[in-house]
Amino acid sequence: RPVSLEWKTTIPISGDVVEKIEQLKKEDGPELQVHGSGNLIQTLLKNDLVDEFWLKTFPVALGSGKRLFAEGTMPAGFALKEGQISPGGVVVSSYARAGEVKLGSFVLAGSSQEATRD
Repeated sequence: RPVSLEWKTTIPISGDVVEKIEQLKKEDGPELQVHGSGNLIQTLLKNDLVDEFWLKTFPVALGSGKRLFAEGTMPAGFALKEGQISPGGVVVSSYARAGEVKLGSFVLAGSSQEATRD
């Protein structure tokens, strides 16, 4: 069905979305963005086509809803590029693709007690 596209540079994609995104990423042009499409982002994640995330974390617990990182999401490492906190407590974070998953720790800074603990 035809869709009304408001943004001047928006182009509808039909057919093989993964192939089209791979092609667009190879071309010289503006960045590609996805806003609020849980289904499309799952497809992009499964095909390793996400280079950067801009996430907004709101201080609420809804208990149910769509998951950004659904079961079957391809494991991928990301590194924090930037983070800000709004006056209302919303955390806005930018993460860039950082290769393979690297396991880490929640320790912010080691102490002498932690160094000697078995």
